[in-house]
Amino acid sequence: MKIAANLSMLFTELPLRERVLAALRAGFEGVEIQFPYELPAVALKEVLELTALPLVLINLPAGDLMSGGPGLASVPARQDAFDAALQEALTYAAMARPACINVLPGRLAEGVSREQALDCLAANLRKSAETFATLGIRVLVEAINPIDMPGFLINTPEHLDTLLRAVDHPNLAAQYDLYHMARQELDVAAGMRLLAGRIGHVQFADVPGRGAPGTGELAFPALLGALRGSGYSGWLGAEYKPGEEGTQASLGWLVQWQQIFPCTRQITAAQRELSSF
Repeated sequence: MKIAANLSMLFTELPLRERVLAALRAGFEGVEIQFPYELPAVALKEVLELTALPLVLINLPAGDLMSGGPGLASVPARQDAFDAALQEALTYAAMARPACINVLPGRLAEGVSREQALDCLAANLRKSAETFATLGIRVLVEAINPIDMPGFLINTPEHLDTLLRAVDHPNLAAQYDLYHMARQELDVAAGMRLLAGRIGHVQFADVPGRGAPGTGELAFPALLGALRGSGYSGWLGAEYKPGEEGTQASLGWLVQWQQIFPCTRQITAAQRELSSF
């Protein structure tokens, strides 16, 4: 397993382009960005090539989801807006080349039944999986806890399991967030076992404060062992709030984790030079 920095949560005191450089210097092996669209795709591609860091994950544009609305993916009346978001993400991804793209299910919209929302979501996930397969980019779908995001449509491993079975597409997998599962006091390891072989990406933060590992109650060594036991060998995305001390001061956990998951990338001369600045 390899560790990526979520640049929407970490190094936020810097412009987005400079966060990629900061992640390199901190020792991360890759980066992920929730919504990178403020930065032109060509500019992101340039800094990724400069640092030789892979872009692990971005999200499909989600409309008004982050400001409290239902988003796009499960709202039948917003199908045109979802299709436009899909095209925007496809154009961006063709240049930036993320390994995965995450489609957020969104909240249950007013006047829409849960069954209607799930049918709409399944159809949009199938369309997305088919569309991004042409670029070799895997599509993910994520469960989010309803405490932090009330009304969110998909919350649990069981919800993900049902949804993946309904879509039944080889280019669709689960994004499994340890924080969102633990925030609901679910059995996080049991969820891994349920979704074994269908987890495409993992994110983490400690509970309850969504801080760095070691600031809360999660037993990360046991959970990382359970991940391995489920057969997962992909990326771990650090998606946590570093606190007032800033990202660099929050990275004590990273050295410990890198002893468990030694860096596998070949460090280039250019990376060494960038890291030394």
